[in-house]
Amino acid sequence: MEELQMKLNKRVALLSNRNFRHMFIAYTLASFGDWFDAIAIQVLVAYRWGVDPFMLALIPVAMALPAVLLGSFAGTVTDRVNKARLMIVCDLVTAGLTLAILFAPNMLLLLPLLALRAAASVFHGPAQQALTRQVVPTEQLFQATSLNGLVNQGSKVAGPLLGAITLVLMPAQACIILNIGARLLSALFLSRVSQSSQTALSEVDESSNKIENKKRSFFAEWREGWMFLLRAKIVLHTILFGFIGLISILMIDYQFPTLLREIDPTNESLIGWLISAIGAGAVTVLLVLNRWNRISYGLGLGSGCVLIGTGIALLGLCPPGTGTILLLVFGFLLGMGNGFYMVTQNYILQKESPPEVIGRVFGIQNTISSLVMLTAPLAGGILIRSIQVGHAFMLIGITNATLGILAILFGRMLWPQPVTRSEFGDQVVKDMQ
Repeated sequence: MEELQMKLNKRVALLSNRNFRHMFIAYTLASFGDWFDAIAIQVLVAYRWGVDPFMLALIPVAMALPAVLLGSFAGTVTDRVNKARLMIVCDLVTAGLTLAILFAPNMLLLLPLLALRAAASVFHGPAQQALTRQVVPTEQLFQATSLNGLVNQGSKVAGPLLGAITLVLMPAQACIILNIGARLLSALFLSRVSQSSQTALSEVDESSNKIENKKRSFFAEWREGWMFLLRAKIVLHTILFGFIGLISILMIDYQFPTLLREIDPTNESLIGWLISAIGAGAVTVLLVLNRWNRISYGLGLGSGCVLIGTGIALLGLCPPGTGTILLLVFGFLLGMGNGFYMVTQNYILQKESPPEVIGRVFGIQNTISSLVMLTAPLAGGILIRSIQVGHAFMLIGITNATLGILAILFGRMLWPQPVTRSEFGDQVVKDMQ
């Protein structure tokens, strides 16, 4: 009982942190808005425009290109500027480009607009992670990561459901308008995060290097981020593991509408229901993980991949006419894996990276992930053209589950967890100097 009360007090203390609370609200608004928007675009493109799997695969490719070109650059920028102000600018730019997307008549105009909007997200993501690391004490970092993940996955439940209801009552453009409003409100809450408070918690960690960091060149800081990654084996293994897993997952990530069109071609809202089930599975896991203070790295990443792969393979087995309930069960299983994997990965990258390089670490991760996204979706579209979509899902699901089993078996070798983050991270930084 005493331990439970201590954990409850930690969560209350975290949400009583004014800066984190405003960040949390802003992140919630942005996440819900993104899912309203995503559902509307998928329904518009897959069902109403009727594009084929290869054209559908061009959407994630267009969205990945800015991250490939700007990812590590964005991480370096994040470490040099006011994180909250950078996120505000990104929200406002996103709102303006979303307004332009509202009037896109075809794929020819939609793709470049999506690419430009994705460029804003390239800067927003590392800034979000770096600002969280600044305003949250180390002992509350796992709870903060879990809460952010809870919002991300919770928006997958409520966002698609509300989006599906909106699509029944109003045109798809209404969901896009809601995303514009959400981004504007997000910027408003972020404006309440003060610079002085941002730096208060990170002042001790950064004070010894403050003058030196100002004198170093932009290129030197960019290089330092890559040097840290190459020397920090736990962080490096985490990013490489994610790279391998993404190759398989991103081959079918944007092809769920293609699969669902074969199962039930008349039910446009089915994609919303499935994504909600995936989000519900992730939320269930995140609610459990939020009560923990740490997790075994190999077990968390490996279990996530096994569950994700199993869910994908089972969805691929579904023939035309499969009941909605069974589809949702498989989606729930997939979501549970997503919850395990997402929280574990973000926790590793935040915990094992010193605060002064964390923006660069997430920027590099974003670049690597986006490199996969440039090719994997196209390969997936070609694969689905070559074999049945269900067979493609089964093949990719089995591959991902096998990767997860290997991570569990060799977890202690790949992720030997140090006693504390400071001992590990500080030693790596010293080795670079």
